[in-house]
Amino acid sequence: MKLNFPKLALCIGLCFVFAFAGSTFTPVPGSEWYYHVLQKPSWNPPDWLFPPAWSILFLLMGVALYLVVQQGSEQKKNMGALIVFGVQLLLNLGWSAVFFGLHSPLYGLMVIVPLWLSILLTIVKFKAVYPLSGYLLIPYLLWVTFASYLNFTIWQLN
Repeated sequence: MKLNFPKLALCIGLCFVFAFAGSTFTPVPGSEWYYHVLQKPSWNPPDWLFPPAWSILFLLMGVALYLVVQQGSEQKKNMGALIVFGVQLLLNLGWSAVFFGLHSPLYGLMVIVPLWLSILLTIVKFKAVYPLSGYLLIPYLLWVTFASYLNFTIWQLN
């Protein structure tokens, strides 16, 4: 497969548009609800970890998307994979909006479960189109698995 730099940049850029949109909901240092009201477990990751972790995950998502887009959207399986990918991007953004924006660990939990399922389905569908594209999303699934447990624990604590 010949590398198409503009298409690769567009796919990565699209993912980072969603990353940026989600980041608009994340609390700024010292925000009242997240830092002073919300009870978090002792094993909650430090704040500095989230930007690099999410940057790597969105980069991997963009590369995975590119590999599928390069296969074309003519085949039904390719279009289905792209649709499911879009759904998981929207759910990812939705989680930030409800957890941080609405200050609701409960609603966050109600969004992160379908997000996790949509990531798993995206992996399955991407692997059917171009196997490497599915494998690139496994770290994302693992991170959201951890985030789901963290979200559940925060809900329980609050």
